Amino acid sequence: MKIHEYQAKALFREAGIPVPEGKVATSPEEARSIAEAFGTVVAVKAQVHTGGRGKAGGVKIAKTPDEAARHAGNILGMEIKGSTVRKVLVERGSDIAREAYLAITMDRSSKAILLIASAAGGIDIEEVAAKTPEKILKRTTTTGTFSEAELAPVAQALFDDPGAAAQIVEITGKLLGLYLKADASLAEINPLVLTGSGNVVALDGKVTVDDNALFRQPALEALRDFDEEVPQEIEAREKGLSFVQLDGDIGCMVNGAGLAMATMDMIQIYGGKPANFLDVGGSSNPEKVVAAFKIILSNPSIKAVLINIFGGITRCDDIARGILESFQRISIAVPVVVRLTGTNADEGLALLKGSSLIPASTFAEAVVKVIEASGGVVREEMKS
Repeated sequence: MKIHEYQAKALFREAGIPVPEGKVATSPEEARSIAEAFGTVVAVKAQVHTGGRGKAGGVKIAKTPDEAARHAGNILGMEIKGSTVRKVLVERGSDIAREAYLAITMDRSSKAILLIASAAGGIDIEEVAAKTPEKILKRTTTTGTFSEAELAPVAQALFDDPGAAAQIVEITGKLLGLYLKADASLAEINPLVLTGSGNVVALDGKVTVDDNALFRQPALEALRDFDEEVPQEIEAREKGLSFVQLDGDIGCMVNGAGLAMATMDMIQIYGGKPANFLDVGGSSNPEKVVAAFKIILSNPSIKAVLINIFGGITRCDDIARGILESFQRISIAVPVVVRLTGTNADEGLALLKGSSLIPASTFAEAVVKVIEASGGVVREEMKS
């Protein structure tokens, strides 16, 4: 679960991490009042869950209250990567001398907590990793803590200032504490800045909370902004489905997260573009299939659908009944490719015989057929 910058900074403040003073505004008049109260240069920042705010014109510096109001008026209602700006954060300007990057996340390959730091702050860390990987420093821990001896050289590398380094060591410890307390998957400061007066401040912040831990984080779950979430993802969660919207045109309905990810990978490798991740889970309830179809087809970009089921606990005949029920209750105007294998697969395929569905026996055959059905072109090297 993502939260807004102003919410992340509130968590930082509670954890003892220095952040600029700021308040949220939902109108130009509010922005003007906040800027007047601060009596300084302010930053007016769009509050959306997506990145790229600065490049989109969603972050502006204002020297006067009237300028703050004007910037807020331009930013509010702006569309940034599909997200509508409904709030802006107005905060005191900072005298920036240096910028760095600092984050805590999970390294799944080593099953350890990962510290990422770089003196190249204020820009996309993925871009830094791709172009200048030597500028990124990493440390891992499996004990939930870093020693000062581990952090000191990292801190020194960021700003090369003894006073700043001591502050970074302290901030890193607090960021790690917040990461653990919040059941976060990411706690990021970008940029972490050294001001002209020698203070280290979190100028921007991002916290992503593990959805699977929200049951024990009610205070954090209350921060959820449903306006920022994809409606289909909300509906899927309510129906007990795992769904993530993507930007392709081939809908995917699969059972099991591993097979669902493999299906998306195969479509991409063969030359198609998956439109979603959708795991119907281990249930054989036909109603889940109907709900899954409705969610997938609510995306106007869909040109074809691939149903890829490996029957273990899931019974293929029940999935087939759900598919037939969907065709009776929903207008399905796109080609649907079906691959059923495993428990009761023969019974399921028998139920679907004579329908307009496109059957496939193998994984590769299913992928080729759905790409062709969507009007796409299978890569030459993948053709057998």
